[in-house]
Amino acid sequence: MTDDTTYAGMAALSICEALLLALNDANILPESEIVGVLKDAAASHASAEGTEAELLIHASVAALINRIIAGGNSVRRP
Repeated sequence: MTDDTTYAGMAALSICEALLLALNDANILPESEIVGVLKDAAASHASAEGTEAELLIHASVAALINRIIAGGNSVRRP
């Protein structure tokens, strides 16, 4: 990946995380819904098809999303 692609991905992840936190803080989406969105995203990547290289990328993305879920990064937990 190019540096621009890496930076764009990092920016997108930060923006999405901030949006999920804002949705939770404003009582628009409860934690369970936010975790559900993240699980759906991970499952989509986990079941993706493609070349070996594409499958490796999708598996890495799914693993990252699952680490975000486990770490609670997208919801404020007491």
